[in-house]
Amino acid sequence: MSNKIKMTISPAVAAYVRPGIPLEVRLAGCLAAAGLEPFERITLLFCLSKDPDQAVKSSAIDQLKILPEDVVAEYSVSDSAHPQVLDTVMRILSENVSSHIAPTSNPSPNVLDVCSNDDQDELSAMQQPIIPVDNDVEEDEASSDEAVVVDEEGEEFLSKYKISQMMGIGEKIKMALSGDKEWRSILIKDTNKLVSGSVMKNPRITEAEVLKLIKAGVQNDEIMRLICANKEWIKSYQIRKSLIENNRTPVQSAIRYLATMGEKDLAGFAKSKNITSVISTMAKRMLLNKKR
Repeated sequence: MSNKIKMTISPAVAAYVRPGIPLEVRLAGCLAAAGLEPFERITLLFCLSKDPDQAVKSSAIDQLKILPEDVVAEYSVSDSAHPQVLDTVMRILSENVSSHIAPTSNPSPNVLDVCSNDDQDELSAMQQPIIPVDNDVEEDEASSDEAVVVDEEGEEFLSKYKISQMMGIGEKIKMALSGDKEWRSILIKDTNKLVSGSVMKNPRITEAEVLKLIKAGVQNDEIMRLICANKEWIKSYQIRKSLIENNRTPVQSAIRYLATMGEKDLAGFAKSKNITSVISTMAKRMLLNKKR
């Protein structure tokens, strides 16, 4: 069976893909997409690439093949980006030498049905807004339309991990700097330190993610250096404690954090065999000084 994809679309996109739109208008949409914002541009071309008319479909795919790097990158980091849309775009781009990725401005969505000929009569009757489930669809405060795109039978979509394998270093760095939590969890493990280090500079990364990384025993010295250099993260007692417990933390930094620990934790470090002898010895000294 064919897979249906539901997504929100803006009025600008709906103007070309709404059921009943003439063939010539849909064809014109393939070229008009270049004048839209990146998010709308990719959404429109994706919908038209599933058009039942072969001419429209081919024209849309041709336009997807030549998408600029910044347009794809902007779509890819949007909170509203549909993973299957991104997978399709990346698959098409991977067939070209000039394959690229990329930040996003969200259009105000409207909900419309774009489907195969067999489904158009049923979909055109849908008038009520559809409340999003699992954050797949954002509902506009005014009106909303839902795009239902019928995908090709048996088509398999690439996961974000597979997409990352197709990306160049520059693309990975861009995604590391602006991608969502899933992208961060993938790229933090990248063997290239420029990529993994860029994840730590992502403004969306949370303290919980940083703490998890430290506790996982990250082996990347650059990541540890970046964590220690971030004054906001170091304000967290739990992060400082975890850094002391991580043998990759620079000794001078670990000693500095040690001075901020409570007696209970100092006692634990003094007895611990899982930290360096320098740190445990320093913990014993600090503990003795506190008791005097």
